[in-house]
Amino acid sequence: MNAGAASVHASAVKVGNRAVLIRGPSGAGKSRLAFDLILAGRAGQVPEAVLVGDDRVHLDTADGKLVVSPAPELAGLIEIRGLGIHRCAFIDEAIVDLVVDLQAADAERMPPRDALLTRISGVIVPRIPVGTGYSALPLVVAALTMTAISSSAQPAGDCPKGIGNHISPTIATE
Repeated sequence: MNAGAASVHASAVKVGNRAVLIRGPSGAGKSRLAFDLILAGRAGQVPEAVLVGDDRVHLDTADGKLVVSPAPELAGLIEIRGLGIHRCAFIDEAIVDLVVDLQAADAERMPPRDALLTRISGVIVPRIPVGTGYSALPLVVAALTMTAISSSAQPAGDCPKGIGNHISPTIATE
């Protein structure tokens, strides 16, 4: 870790080859989402997932990428609400490829494109703003496993409303 690395109140999990940085106020569910991602990896819902750090992590940049590492005093520890602090496997660093902001004030049903990006230490990273009371796990799983629809995509020819909200005329109709 570089001496210039910033210590932040967040959790991080490496899922496959990309790390998810989880931010939010105290009690927002950062540790819960981190643990849920690890379990989703074990269940095969997402690629293998391993803890980077819980509660406090260090952020640095290298080669134009955002790098996350655990706070040394908390390395390998995760809080499981109702069970306490537990030791688990962890890695020393990972490249952040997704930021999840829990209890985000700007969370919307259909967020504008600029809300889906954030800049941290000069690095632009994809972002998911999650509103208070909403489960973050399905959004994160979708972001990690599904291909985004391009803004240039054309709606299906069989969609009478032209908004791509129908699977087929026989399944979903007006």
